[in-house]
Amino acid sequence: MIKKIIFSIVTILVFNLSFAQKGDKKLDRSIRPVAAPAPGIKLGDIQSFELPNGLKVFVVENHKQATVAYSIALDFTSALENDAVGTADMTSELITSGTKNRTKDQLDSDIDFIGATLSANPKGLYAASLKKQQTKLLELMADVLLNPNFKQEELDKIKTQTLSGLAQGKDDPDAISSNVKAVLNYSAKHPYGELTTEESVSKITLEKCNAYYQTYFRPNVAYMAIVGDVTLAEIKPLIEKYFGAWQKADVPNANYEMPTAPAKTRVAVVNKAGAVQSVINVTYPVDLKLNSEDAIKAKVMNTILGAGFSSRLFVNLREKHGYTYGSYSSLNNDELVSEFNAYAKVRNAVTDSSVIEIMGELNRLRTEKVPQDELDGIKNYLTGNFAISLEDPAMIARFAINTQLYKLPKDYYTNYLKNLAAVTADDVYAMAQKYIRPENATILVVGDKEELSKKLAPFSATKNIEFYDIYGKPVAAEAKPIPAGVTAKIVVADYVKAVGGAKAIMKVKDVSTKMNTKFQGMDISITTSQKAPNKYAMAVKMGEMVIQKEAYDGKIGKQQSMQGKKDLSGESLDDIKAQAILNPEMNYEKLGYKLNLKGIEAVNGKDAYIMEVVSPKGKKSTEWYDVESKLKVRTSQTVTTEVGPIVNTTDIWEYKEVDGVKFPSVISISGAMSMKLTAESINVNKGVADSEFTIQ
Repeated sequence: MIKKIIFSIVTILVFNLSFAQKGDKKLDRSIRPVAAPAPGIKLGDIQSFELPNGLKVFVVENHKQATVAYSIALDFTSALENDAVGTADMTSELITSGTKNRTKDQLDSDIDFIGATLSANPKGLYAASLKKQQTKLLELMADVLLNPNFKQEELDKIKTQTLSGLAQGKDDPDAISSNVKAVLNYSAKHPYGELTTEESVSKITLEKCNAYYQTYFRPNVAYMAIVGDVTLAEIKPLIEKYFGAWQKADVPNANYEMPTAPAKTRVAVVNKAGAVQSVINVTYPVDLKLNSEDAIKAKVMNTILGAGFSSRLFVNLREKHGYTYGSYSSLNNDELVSEFNAYAKVRNAVTDSSVIEIMGELNRLRTEKVPQDELDGIKNYLTGNFAISLEDPAMIARFAINTQLYKLPKDYYTNYLKNLAAVTADDVYAMAQKYIRPENATILVVGDKEELSKKLAPFSATKNIEFYDIYGKPVAAEAKPIPAGVTAKIVVADYVKAVGGAKAIMKVKDVSTKMNTKFQGMDISITTSQKAPNKYAMAVKMGEMVIQKEAYDGKIGKQQSMQGKKDLSGESLDDIKAQAILNPEMNYEKLGYKLNLKGIEAVNGKDAYIMEVVSPKGKKSTEWYDVESKLKVRTSQTVTTEVGPIVNTTDIWEYKEVDGVKFPSVISISGAMSMKLTAESINVNKGVADSEFTIQ
């Protein structure tokens, strides 16, 4: 850490100190100091050799470090994964989950024992260790690469973890925004626009993962960079020994059309009912490759706009207006297709104002040349970042591979700082003309459409808003009309039949369900019990510790939590009374509920009837019933919290039949908090004791 601090201070002094006074010459502050010329960077000579199997190896000697880092990058463009999106990612996880010679535990133990790092990604591997452990590390790396042993149980674990992440992402506005942005910028027919979903995970098989590995992990498309305390003479025999047996084969290379930006500015909204914030992305695809002469100039331009705490977007939206904690932009470079994006997460009330400011900053960069002092400050910032990055062996390895992979000039990184220092205000202006295109952008907003639609429509060139679901599929702006003859009463009656019918339902006298989830890394269980005619209890546990319990014995409702016990009253008591009723849908009319069938809209890709339910006390909620299965698939209700009203939404993913009646067995909850729950047990007519419904 001390070394990094000293290095940073030296960097600042070298690049910010304009000049030093010589002798007794008086300082004239009216004269702008002349910056010293930017130094060249010594990365070390890149030496190379190639194995007979086609593996290209590049060695960068750095004897100041006691470590050695190995990076393997595979140069190919893969085919679309179609209905099994996620195969490549899971294959890379399987690669480090055990070999034909070592179980996963043995592999992890061997890596830990030598204090090494070893990881894989869909297009390569990375490993690093102390120099004295390099032979053992190469043995492990080669074993992982050449002898993977994919097992079904490991794939099942990875799929379970993936599904858990996807469930959480369904309620994460940033994750939703990222998914939809990818589809809108690239399309679902481009590898960058393919999304991993629950459905695609279910189609991923061990055979498909093996096929991906066998097809693409080949030495003839591989580049290996070795950086650290090594010499070419000592490392070449080791690479030949451990990687010489790697079998080469023809590797297919897919081709894709270059995605294009919208012809005119459009506004796209993903509805997140009840959200108190909006996630804004102003985005579009661009054609910018690493070996383009524009790459460094464009990086300077984007850094001015939004790539740091002193950038224009950050200063404007946070410091000047207080709309957000941070606003940023990015302009990446990529061999297939690049992307521009300007981002902010803001309060609903200032969503339109924030879009105005973002678009204003984009246009200002296009119409005004950047002042010299602002440009100098940004170049100094980038200079410092680049200098610090040279301490990372993985970055040096990446530089070595990039030079070969993207056919960069051999002195590209050596002269990087010189080329950075040479960027002028005219260059930045030219880059803004070329790559900043607010008139061809998608303004994507994830938020409550009821609050946002009217505010955002004026930003669209057509004055219309496009609506999408969380996977980037178009959805209707308004609910579809209800077919003739379908009423709320019919929808509820169909639901009763779908879950088992009135006769089977009436036999249920008590039911107890235990559901499990993970919340912030902790195992949580939620047990709910109901007993006819009107008793209810719920207990939330973390391990064996009860975090909260609620109970209603038909007369009195109580709550017990970490803060103590209290009697329920008012709205809280009304809510627990409603939950105590077994199968209320059968008796909505008798209980005094009013039902209003409002239309049809997509819920998780399938059409569902939307029904507004008004309780006898006047409290409104919404329920969705699948048009095809007739089952209830979603419920939603507004609750009052310290931060204001929030809509709690419950999606029902699976039902389980017990004693002739179907009960929800997999649900996800979003709103005040988000979690996915899976039923461990559902017990019907087991005689729940009355004591369960009291809190002493």
